[in-house]
Amino acid sequence: MNTSTAPDIAPMRRRASSLFATAHDVIVPFGAGLAAGLVAGRADVERLGNKGARLVEMAALGIPVPPGFVIAAEAGRELGADDALPAGLLKRIDAAVLALERQAGGRFGDGTGGGGPLLLSVRSGAAVSMPGMMDSILNLGLNDRTVQGLAAASGDARFAYDCYRRLVQCFGCVVMGVPGHRFEALLDEYKEERGLQRDGELTAEDWRSLMPRFLRLVETRCGRPFPQDPAEQLRLAVAAVFRSWMNPRAVAFRALHDVPEDLGTAVTVQAMVFGNRGAESGTGVLFTRDPSTGAPGLCGEFLADAQGEDVVSGTCDPDPLSASQSHPDRSMERRMPAVYTELCAVAERLERAFGDMQDIEFTVDGGRLFILQSRSGKRSSEAAVRIAVDMAEEGIITRDEAVRRVDPQALDELLRPTLTPEALAAAIATGLPASPGAATGRAAFTTEDALRLSRGGAPVILCRPETSPEDIHGMQAAVGIVTARGGFTSHAATVARGMGRPCVCGARGLRIDLEEKVMRAGEVTVRTGDLLTIDGSNGAVVLGTATLQRPEPDGATARLLDWARECGVGLAAD
Repeated sequence: MNTSTAPDIAPMRRRASSLFATAHDVIVPFGAGLAAGLVAGRADVERLGNKGARLVEMAALGIPVPPGFVIAAEAGRELGADDALPAGLLKRIDAAVLALERQAGGRFGDGTGGGGPLLLSVRSGAAVSMPGMMDSILNLGLNDRTVQGLAAASGDARFAYDCYRRLVQCFGCVVMGVPGHRFEALLDEYKEERGLQRDGELTAEDWRSLMPRFLRLVETRCGRPFPQDPAEQLRLAVAAVFRSWMNPRAVAFRALHDVPEDLGTAVTVQAMVFGNRGAESGTGVLFTRDPSTGAPGLCGEFLADAQGEDVVSGTCDPDPLSASQSHPDRSMERRMPAVYTELCAVAERLERAFGDMQDIEFTVDGGRLFILQSRSGKRSSEAAVRIAVDMAEEGIITRDEAVRRVDPQALDELLRPTLTPEALAAAIATGLPASPGAATGRAAFTTEDALRLSRGGAPVILCRPETSPEDIHGMQAAVGIVTARGGFTSHAATVARGMGRPCVCGARGLRIDLEEKVMRAGEVTVRTGDLLTIDGSNGAVVLGTATLQRPEPDGATARLLDWARECGVGLAAD
């Protein structure tokens, strides 16, 4: 069950957008000094997507967002049979890029200036949150020539060539259809040749030497070279992101969550900011309150010298935001105290401005904070109740609004069983409690096995090193999810909370071998079909079945039920 508080589609369709002059333009710019009249209202979420509309709103509030423009969703419905963008739209995009160059102080596709080339990101964004289901492309504008300009301007050739290989890898997958594992195989092969273990050990010369292999792979697989013309890169990227509305995982997600097919996605084009620019840079994702429990305070993760996909993919183990969390010396608060203080202030401001717990993506570029996205965060049933009650008591929302925000089924989910203390002591591994509740099922390591076991009537625990959008059907078939990597903001954690599935993430004691379809925890080996019990409230993974206990409702639940009676609203647990 999705316990997020995203707006209903019907009111969204009725929302007027006369707040600013460009409300009905197919392209809406945003950035410092733009859309200043929007502070008192809301942008058109259906046309601009939740991500694009929030960027317009945040820019109007003076929040530090990279400047850019949103291409409205209806433009995607005008694509030709060959997915070509209409001539009129191309002219509008060219004009918007020129305006963005003036605002950002760089030239797209020109690396000769002292500041280096302006690079762009192209991101999807529907009216309803669909995390990871559609495509985004970063670092657009790099080619064999402009990468040298970026290296000279930044004084860091390693950073420049790392950005270039990220572009070729992402563009090759999303736009040109090269399987992602082909790039990973080339990278692994190169590291083996050089005797290296981690990507971070590669030098500027290593990345420079690897680039011809990536470029040859694209040309060999596609029969045409990677486009060196930045304008062509942008045209193809925008069309590909519009097209991703109809990719199989997005179609499956909409079917599971009853999202209307005709909404489409908007496309946001922004000036790039770089979290992979060295020790004073990084990227992270945070919730303004704990999405599992609802407890106040920032809850999230940070990776120094990285780009955003490194965090949300779950392929890296990020560090904590706060020094009060585990591993305080690695926390963002200790590494970048001034930026952390600014981030806390911005997060509080966004929560009050939008009246809900926020899920925020951010980047620090050379010590400067930028907010890339802010949306109402998905949360567990326990968190949904506590956040609603706390916000009412803090005066952010009314008691009536608090009652209306909580799905009645969320109260039933609060009575989900958890492991007894004796069962917890028998855990073979412990990870992060990413989505609460306990579940017992048969281990499955692939979506295909999860579906097969589920169709046979068996409950399933899906076990993966980390999940990706391609695992959506397996996650839906499972009663619980375990990953060996990733954190609170990883794909597995976010989607599991939205589905109401118990989930344990980042169980580092587990070693999952997808080739053999086994999971090892010390001397214990788990095979497909073996029984597992997980507790997403405590992060425990137990072999076999386990004794469970049913928790008592806490104070927040009792208060919400009292308010519901006062409002004359019946709730499932009342």
